[in-house]
Amino acid sequence: MSNALQRTRDAIQNRAAARYRHRGEIARVDDAVAITRMLGTQEFPWGITQALSFALFRTYAVPSIGELLYATGQFTEQTQKRYDDTVLLLDAPIEHGFDSPAGRAGIRRINQMHAMYDISNDDMLYVLSTFVVCPVQWVNNYEWRRLTDHEIDGLTNYYRRLGKHMAIKDIPETYADFERFYEDYERRHFAFSPKSLAVADATLDLLGTFLPYRLLPRAVVRRMSFALMDDRLLEAFGYPKPTALERNAVRGGLRARGLAIRFGARPRSEPLYGREMTQVCGYPRGYRIEELGTFAPGCPVPHGLSAVATVDPQVTKGQRTAE
Repeated sequence: MSNALQRTRDAIQNRAAARYRHRGEIARVDDAVAITRMLGTQEFPWGITQALSFALFRTYAVPSIGELLYATGQFTEQTQKRYDDTVLLLDAPIEHGFDSPAGRAGIRRINQMHAMYDISNDDMLYVLSTFVVCPVQWVNNYEWRRLTDHEIDGLTNYYRRLGKHMAIKDIPETYADFERFYEDYERRHFAFSPKSLAVADATLDLLGTFLPYRLLPRAVVRRMSFALMDDRLLEAFGYPKPTALERNAVRGGLRARGLAIRFGARPRSEPLYGREMTQVCGYPRGYRIEELGTFAPGCPVPHGLSAVATVDPQVTKGQRTAE
């Protein structure tokens, strides 16, 4: 073998080893929080963010969920705020851990909001199942590599722990159990509701404000979104079924992005948290976790609570200020 050919071969092997560096690091980690953090902030930050957004979107197709969200008015009248708050609250335990002040504050706020409404355990469990199943399906379909069994177990165990903190009962033990519950629940409960459709349309409108989608006509963004939806979801919302060409173009474009990352991008050296993403834009002056979300009438802000996580957007990455 010539020296030039050997150098080329070595360069390819070195690039491949660098590209898969995080996978090797994750394989040596047993902590579910650390695995979920590495997958969501370094290995697949864009893909898992899209998957979790899509997971929440799917839940609107269950009328008991979609109609409740419509009744709050938050998802149709303050869509950006609800998007931001959801990302920030779910991100707190991932970034800081369940036992940190910020992680506890995020979960407490989620539980306080849910306690204001009569939500069944099954609906709560279905939402949790989308957080488990949708990221795995998205990454395996569109990202630059598939998840390993160890990574899937880590994600599953993270959300099992989140569910326990939310007092959800009868949480499945394994990913396969979650997937069966998810499929069965959608088959039994997906149905058309005008109120659920209004929430879904407001969410698609918000998508059109994010880059690069805001550079495209709204109708094009909607058709692209439809191309990523399965027939069960399309039918539940009464959305038109996309053509095979549309589906192949949109899904093929996502797979092409994955290939480009595999062969041309370096692994992310620094984590990218939800609060740092351009889509989360409602708190340019920072935020306090215990003031995110919605509150019962007459109590818009939980006065008297200490600020466990005040985030200043001017503070450098990874630093926090606490009052």
